[in-house]
Amino acid sequence: MFTAINPKLPMRDKLLTRAYYLNNLGFKELGDYGDYLMLGKDNIEIHFFEFKELKPEENYSQVYIRTNDIDILFRELLDKKVKIHPNGHLSMKPWGQKEFALLDPDKNLLTFGQTLQ
Repeated sequence: MFTAINPKLPMRDKLLTRAYYLNNLGFKELGDYGDYLMLGKDNIEIHFFEFKELKPEENYSQVYIRTNDIDILFRELLDKKVKIHPNGHLSMKPWGQKEFALLDPDKNLLTFGQTLQ
């Protein structure tokens, strides 16, 4: 049955999106098909479709990415000066997840979480 999920997020500028994910988050390019971009890291893929008319302030796209070492990931992003969402700093949530969040150049919300018991 189901084997994976690959979210599709809007992008206005493929070069900017590619650079952000490759340089800041350590993704690799998996495919470039004109107005469609596929990026991946470890066991996840995120696909992007061109949406030049996107108004970032009206973008509500979100992805939740699970990790097995959130503290190291958070520190690596801080060391690279990646901007963390103002309301998404690393914290323990009531639902048992330690999380933080950031916004990509098109205001797609990426939340990273790790289950801690």
